[in-house]
Amino acid sequence: MKHTAQSIPPEQALRRLKTGNQAYLAAETGAGDISPAKRLHTLRHGQEPYAIVVTCSDSRVIPESIFSAGIGDLFVIRVAGNVIDDHQLGSIEYAAGHLGCKLILVLGHTHCGAVDAAINSDPEGYIKFITDEIKLAIGDETDDYRACCLNVRRSVRLIEESLDIQQIEREEGLRVAGAMYDLETGEVEFLA
Repeated sequence: MKHTAQSIPPEQALRRLKTGNQAYLAAETGAGDISPAKRLHTLRHGQEPYAIVVTCSDSRVIPESIFSAGIGDLFVIRVAGNVIDDHQLGSIEYAAGHLGCKLILVLGHTHCGAVDAAINSDPEGYIKFITDEIKLAIGDETDDYRACCLNVRRSVRLIEESLDIQQIEREEGLRVAGAMYDLETGEVEFLA
């Protein structure tokens, strides 16, 4: 695997996410470095994200803000319902294998519209691809919060089943974790 950055261990990356979320809970404005100097640094020296975050496309879920991160800190993959398919796996494998990220976090959130659609309707069109994936995760669950957690756990499992991810886990200590973001409080609960 090719790495462009000196990666940090997954436990340190997880602590950094938790600390960043605590700063976010107390903040009135953004805390991450988005300065022109940081933009130029990442342009000249490449990105060095300390974590991969797979999350929902919901406009209220902003990982860089939630974790008080700046430019180049997080490799964020967004898709409605934080579902996993080959495109997300390819992006994850790139960030883990080529950028050296040692932590993959699947971040679900409360009041997820995609999960609600999977529970309460049978959509048509392309959204059906998303809700069908969520239905595989949640089965007959109708409680919104529990369904969101089940959906996160399935995405974590699908990531861990990837052969390339398994190889990076064995050889380099990669970790996959799940979490839930509370839209009301802003707090992130890391799932066991």
